[in-house]
Amino acid sequence: MGSDVLTERAWGSTSTSDPSSTRTTNGAHGLRTASDATLPDPTPIIPYWSAKRHLTCGNAGPRSSSARLFPWRGSAPGKLKTANAALVLCLNIDVDPPDIIKTNPCAALECWVNPHSLPSHKALEAIGSNLQHQFEGLSLKIPYKPILDPSYEDLRRFCITLRKQAKDETVCFYYNGHGVPKPTPSGELWCFNRNYTQYIPVSLMEVQTWLGSPGVYIWDCSAAGHLLSNFITFAERRDQDAFTTRGGYADGMQPYINSLQLAACATHEQLPTCPELPADVFTSCLTSPIDIALRYFIMTHHLPNNITPDMVMQLPGDLKDRRTPLGELNWIFTAITDTIAWTTFPRDVFTRLYRSDLLIASLFRNFLLAERIMKNYHCTPHTYPPLPATNTHQLWAAWDLALDTCLRQLPELLAKTPGAPNNPPSPIIGTGARSGHISQRGSSGAPNTEKPYQYVPSRFFTDQLTAFEVWISRGGSALTKRGPLSLPLQNGGDRCDTPDVINGTTAPDADLVPRKPPDQLPIVLQVLLSQPHRLRALILLSQFVDLGPWAVNLVLTIGIFPYISKLLQAAGQDLRPVLIFIWARILAVDPSVQVDLYNTGGFKYFANVLATQEDNELPNSSEHKAMCAFILSAVARDFYNGQMACWRERVFDACSERLEEGDFLLRQWSALCIAQIWDSNDEVKVYGVDRGIQDKLILMLSDDSPEVRSAVLYALSTFMGAAGGKGQGGAGTGTQYQLEERIHFRMEVAVATGATLAVRDDASPMVRKELLVLISCLVREWRGHFVVCAWMYWEEDRRWRAGEPHTHYHHVEEEVTAQALAEWLDGFGDDEGSREENRVLLSSFFTIFVVLMELTIDPYHEVATLAQTVMDYIFALLLASPFAKLNLVPPLPVDHKPAVANGVHSRVSSAQGSPLIQHPPSPSLSRPSNTLRRTSSFANTLRHLAGGIPFPSSDEVRAPPSPVPPSLSRSDIFAASRPPSPNFNVAQYASPYSRPPTPLRDKERDLISPPVSPTAGTATFLPSHVMEALVEEDMVRLRARRREGANGRRSAGSGPGHAGSSTGGGLNSPCESTFSMDSNVSNVPLGCGTGNGLRDVLPLKSSFFAWCCEYFTEPQMRQTEADEPGSVQYNYQVWRQQRNEQVITETQKQAVVAESSRWDRPVANLHVNNHPLCMAMHAYDPHLVIANDNDMISVWDWTQRKRLNYFCNGNPKGTSITSLHIINQDVGGIIMTGAADGIVRLYRNYDPTVNQGPLQMVSSFRALHELIRVRRGSGLVLDWKQSGGTLLVGGDSRIIRVWDAHTETQVLDLETNCDSPVTSITSDQGSSSTFIVGFADGLVKVFDRRLEEEDAIVRSYHDHHSWIQNTKYHPRISGQFLSASLAGEVRLWDLRGSDTAAQAWDLHHTGLSAFDVHSQTGVFATTSALTPANFRHQRLMVHSISDSSPLSTLSLPTGLNAYPSRPPTPYIPRHTSFAFHPMEMLYAVGQPDGSVKITGCKLT
Repeated sequence: MGSDVLTERAWGSTSTSDPSSTRTTNGAHGLRTASDATLPDPTPIIPYWSAKRHLTCGNAGPRSSSARLFPWRGSAPGKLKTANAALVLCLNIDVDPPDIIKTNPCAALECWVNPHSLPSHKALEAIGSNLQHQFEGLSLKIPYKPILDPSYEDLRRFCITLRKQAKDETVCFYYNGHGVPKPTPSGELWCFNRNYTQYIPVSLMEVQTWLGSPGVYIWDCSAAGHLLSNFITFAERRDQDAFTTRGGYADGMQPYINSLQLAACATHEQLPTCPELPADVFTSCLTSPIDIALRYFIMTHHLPNNITPDMVMQLPGDLKDRRTPLGELNWIFTAITDTIAWTTFPRDVFTRLYRSDLLIASLFRNFLLAERIMKNYHCTPHTYPPLPATNTHQLWAAWDLALDTCLRQLPELLAKTPGAPNNPPSPIIGTGARSGHISQRGSSGAPNTEKPYQYVPSRFFTDQLTAFEVWISRGGSALTKRGPLSLPLQNGGDRCDTPDVINGTTAPDADLVPRKPPDQLPIVLQVLLSQPHRLRALILLSQFVDLGPWAVNLVLTIGIFPYISKLLQAAGQDLRPVLIFIWARILAVDPSVQVDLYNTGGFKYFANVLATQEDNELPNSSEHKAMCAFILSAVARDFYNGQMACWRERVFDACSERLEEGDFLLRQWSALCIAQIWDSNDEVKVYGVDRGIQDKLILMLSDDSPEVRSAVLYALSTFMGAAGGKGQGGAGTGTQYQLEERIHFRMEVAVATGATLAVRDDASPMVRKELLVLISCLVREWRGHFVVCAWMYWEEDRRWRAGEPHTHYHHVEEEVTAQALAEWLDGFGDDEGSREENRVLLSSFFTIFVVLMELTIDPYHEVATLAQTVMDYIFALLLASPFAKLNLVPPLPVDHKPAVANGVHSRVSSAQGSPLIQHPPSPSLSRPSNTLRRTSSFANTLRHLAGGIPFPSSDEVRAPPSPVPPSLSRSDIFAASRPPSPNFNVAQYASPYSRPPTPLRDKERDLISPPVSPTAGTATFLPSHVMEALVEEDMVRLRARRREGANGRRSAGSGPGHAGSSTGGGLNSPCESTFSMDSNVSNVPLGCGTGNGLRDVLPLKSSFFAWCCEYFTEPQMRQTEADEPGSVQYNYQVWRQQRNEQVITETQKQAVVAESSRWDRPVANLHVNNHPLCMAMHAYDPHLVIANDNDMISVWDWTQRKRLNYFCNGNPKGTSITSLHIINQDVGGIIMTGAADGIVRLYRNYDPTVNQGPLQMVSSFRALHELIRVRRGSGLVLDWKQSGGTLLVGGDSRIIRVWDAHTETQVLDLETNCDSPVTSITSDQGSSSTFIVGFADGLVKVFDRRLEEEDAIVRSYHDHHSWIQNTKYHPRISGQFLSASLAGEVRLWDLRGSDTAAQAWDLHHTGLSAFDVHSQTGVFATTSALTPANFRHQRLMVHSISDSSPLSTLSLPTGLNAYPSRPPTPYIPRHTSFAFHPMEMLYAVGQPDGSVKITGCKLT
């Protein structure tokens, strides 16, 4: 009882709604054992940018061998399904065969009938009738034909008739040869002539010819091995001849070798003649196992004296009633034999024999008993295929115990059973046998309204469930090395699946595999049939399938599916949570069961749960409803019938209601379920538009959870035509016949525009990837509009490259685009509404186009690759369009490189000059990016097209500094020249041209010329004509889509794969564009069927749904490996926590002494490449991270003076790293960099000594979009607050943006109300919402994030008059902070005091270079600026905040031979770098010559 409570507790817990969590918490997650209490409990520390989405970016992990599911349905080659059976009895009663010498006494019973107690013909009929009843007890659905003492002709006729009736299915042939001679060594069995005067031999070759294939053959006779071995020989000969002469068999016919055989004994053996056993002991074991098992038990075991064999055979009950003694024994016997077979036989053999056909499964299950009994009488039963011996399996002891427990109650049972002593044996039944056939035992003559006896049920199933529970609770999830105690290989060949490694690397435990599954698994399956044990069995099964896909596969192989399907019809509320859990795991591993759920109507079970409004009816309601949404989405995925069934059951409406739930997992799966239901389904899309679902989804793009935002974009993408399943996708939003044509057009544009503006600046690359899929759908359907935008952008780009904007050429070019747009709009006549509508729509397309251009240079490689695929497709269409025939677009030389000013070019002026946005409809549509890199111009796009794969040009990727240090090999140089790649960098570039993309080296790529534009003499058409034609072509495509939909384009598919293949009405690919056939609406002399020969690479395919499905293959009921006490990861984190606490304790003691001690103790000297600009020291690990002026980042172990890593940040040439932080220091560390291009990049696994895998980019995003051009900027200034997961971003911008690491979204933008750049940001590491900002003009402002935007600036200080180098809070006194300017002034401010400084220091009259404050002790440090008069040495002062005199003054050599005329980067106005250690009494100083000195405090 206690174990039941323990396991059921898993279903009463609550789920978490934290969007940053990787899983929801289940009840078993919270259980703690007594051993756990002895371990230190780590403080809950939230590591940011460490969730699964950051390690995979929405890419499904590589599937292990679990992707190759074992055919658990029995669909393996050679599947057998029995159609009918021939029961051939050759007994010839009263006449013994000549080669058999019988003992006296001798076994006589045949089918429990004594043939000598009746006349021979009646006895034969009784035996045949009993045999038929015994076989019917195995399977009632099969017709059985007794063939009694047949002649050769009768046998031949019956066999041929059976094969005709069975067609291609299996025929069962039972042969009892007890009355004829033994089979011959040549493979002949015997029957009779018509007069029964001769034995007639029948060759197995003839039997095979009559019965065909496949078949099941049972040989019950002495020397039966002759038949088995010769049958195999003949079958192999027939199969070889068939494959040699005819190339195989006709469809539906199986090879003869696929037939199954069961033989009673070997070739040299004779059947037992023991008088206590029936003569047909082999048949009795196969067809009446409980009777023969009871008889055998009383023969071999000592029972109490009051139990006789006659009493045993009167055991009351019904075989089909598990509540009776006889039925319970039959139930236990089935469970034991199933378990013996499953634990002994190979997986494919078990599935074929025990899970394909009921009769075959019963025969082979009972064969195990025959082997056990007959081997004790020197008979060895055989089978084909041959099976390992099972007669000594340990579970037979459990069977003997169950029999003993039952029989010891027999005297009392018979005494309380009315009429039991008055049941005399039937005259045709042998001594000791009971009356009635196998299916009904011990029936009383009179009805009895009361329970006839009180039977104490066996504890067999309870004990087996307890053993199963012990296996799970005592390390069932543990991994082990390959061996006898590990999960067996599938069929001895395929490797079993192992848990996926998140980081995609070979972990130290990669060679470990799951443990050998518990032997009780098939028994648990049998317990599902019992109402009292069902809930406990289901809970244990759910805990088992939670171990991973391998466990689900095992459960399916054993045969749980029919049972779990029937349980969906149960009305019990207590089964709901566990059934939902198990079904979610099954569908996550094998989605093909969607057809079964549809055919049986089982999906309605989950639809009802999802639609219920009462949360109290279901424990942990939100999580289980999310599972239901997943199950229903799997039913609808790529399956039209499933989509329509879910729609009719109002699943679509239920999901739309759940979009506003508080649990992020439920919101996520509700959106994904909507995506799968309306994927390529016009009817459901119409239904969704009528209810405004697309607008509701767009509003959800501000959701706190990145997973939800991605799911919403996925749903919008499938709405816009992306493929949710295996299809290519296309056809936009379908027909939308209820909408007018223009409204339909505006709706598609509005959906894409709204989504683009909502998430274009999202910090999650996973969200940006899904946005690109959505944009690709719009590009595919409205490619003409995008070609127009590309041409106008190209013209604008040419104007910028041509020179100054006031030249005559510029005015001519401006007139071209302006005039083309004006002429195109003039084509709408005097209808101002149409003119404005089309101008606004084209402006929307241009906005999306500009965002797409920005995404082509996204810092996250996958996003950039996908965006380049879409953009190159557009430009390829532009090259193939009539625009290319205008002499306004001359071909561009491949080696052309646009000029770049500091790597960043402002797009404000050129965008404002575009005729598209002279009258912007809204501010958001009128402001394209002003940070677009010029390396993304059309010239570089041509380079991408020429090379097949877009490789960065030579000026996009920073090379390592020269000269190369000796420690770097050539491979190191190449690796360091590119930024680290994300973990699952699986996005592949797809070229718009037919040549498949292959990676080319730079030299090869330069040798390939770009596609040549079509040359035409003098075009007779104008740009406005081309615009008109391209736009009209898009409308023709829309009309064709709507027309075909109205004419019944949809053909309802009957199975999976029939949905998701809609093709958009024949105008899908560019080469199918047919506007040239309908050109009467335009005066364009050439047809505008653009893009002939281009590959149909759009829309893009998303892997997000598959990634989300992985959630339901991961353990939910137990802690992750890192949280599991005793695991390597857990022990490591416990050690780190204890080590960190020790560091904190020691440094707190040192901090008091350090305020009055000298800071000149040498610790270490390092030498780095080039000029160290920014430095950051790890608080607990001996790591120093340095960024140099070549944007290379190096990680050092300063205690060992050893460089651990060296890599490139990847920011554009002309920019530099301006901020450097280490986050998540408590649990390891992630390097965060901010560069002057406005990009934040994060890197993990920078320490190779801990074997966490290769260095990887975790994430990257544009932290500031609106960088302004200033003469002297600060780049990007970051401040990271670990306690709240807040990132403050400022710099060359008039705003300070607050990012939330939990949600990866911008929380708010605060106006600085200052024209100068932000030079420093400092936030309090406590719970305060205030932060301090320093500016280039000397202002220092205090912001409070809790206030409204206009009131956020709470204090302003004006004492400084030059660039604020840094601001820091007082480490000891709350409410005070320090600031320092380049003029050498250091000020101490009190937030509660006046606007004047509380204390001032003027330390460096020639100027200040660096300033920092130690975070633990009241000490700050400054370094002097380099001047022409003093540049060889630099003065460093360490000063106490509470004392006026400095603690230490050092003169440090700079290593310079000449005064540098300017700083190493325009964004950092200093020549040296300085950083205090966050905890220890240390600091690091970086000098221009690359030397880094680490110095400490003299504490003694």
